[in-house]
Amino acid sequence: MKKTLLALSISATVSLVGCAQMAENNDDDILERSGNTINVTDRNDLYNDEGVPNGDDTPMNNFGYVRHQKSPIPGDMNQYANMPTLNRERVADLISKLCTQLPNVNDVATLVTDEEVLIAYDTDTKNRFETADQVKKTALSVVPRYYHVYVADDPRMMKEIERFGRLDSNSRNIDQIIDTTIKEMLKYPQGRKLNDGENANGEMINERNDRLDRDTHDGTPKQMGTK
Repeated sequence: MKKTLLALSISATVSLVGCAQMAENNDDDILERSGNTINVTDRNDLYNDEGVPNGDDTPMNNFGYVRHQKSPIPGDMNQYANMPTLNRERVADLISKLCTQLPNVNDVATLVTDEEVLIAYDTDTKNRFETADQVKKTALSVVPRYYHVYVADDPRMMKEIERFGRLDSNSRNIDQIIDTTIKEMLKYPQGRKLNDGENANGEMINERNDRLDRDTHDGTPKQMGTK
């Protein structure tokens, strides 16, 4: 009888260890990144990288969902080692690629600064205003909402913005230099204003810091002859 109980005990222990090992190695665990629940103080995020497989999934199809919690301990800040930042070179690359997919747009050069997007492009369109509107809105769909976008359908402007490619936000007199180029680009069609509160370039009309705009002072481009 004792031998039977001992055998059953050993069997149960082995089963529990096996289950624990299987749980530990289970890749389907939604908390695989830390093994903790969302309520544990050192739990910072909750991911669902893979989505729910349905036969037609690709990484581009999945929704993105992330949850972050502030630490319940006063003064204790969650430390994030790898905060995402905007790679301006890649954003410029994406905008140029997308714009070349537009009708009648054949060549696109894009400069992305810390707050502006400057786009010069070559086009054979018969409606410069509509094409300018499409190019501008394509750029706005990529960058953060506080960005302003300026366009020019003149291939000669490509060289003008290309010279800024090796500069950065700390370059000497960069604001004044770019301001001159922006004023030149405003002579070309910019498309429609975005809404009643923003002009065609995404600048808010009569915003609180309107006086800080490099090229406008009331949200409306200065009257210049259109080339």
